[in-house]
Amino acid sequence: MSVFDEKYRVVAIKNDRLVIRGILSGSVLTIINPEPETPLTEADYPVGKLIALSDPSTTPLN
Repeated sequence: MSVFDEKYRVVAIKNDRLVIRGILSGSVLTIINPEPETPLTEADYPVGKLIALSDPSTTPLN
């Protein structure tokens, strides 16, 4: 199973990092914000929110 095939629940936001846990696998991932000028906030990612990851390699280039 790919990380992009699973749904994740937000566990915490710490500074510029989003901590999520896989619903099926239980794997914990820490995502580092690549754009510090656009901070991650608890308003956008409240603890308990269900999210999915998208594969940036499948996004068309500008």
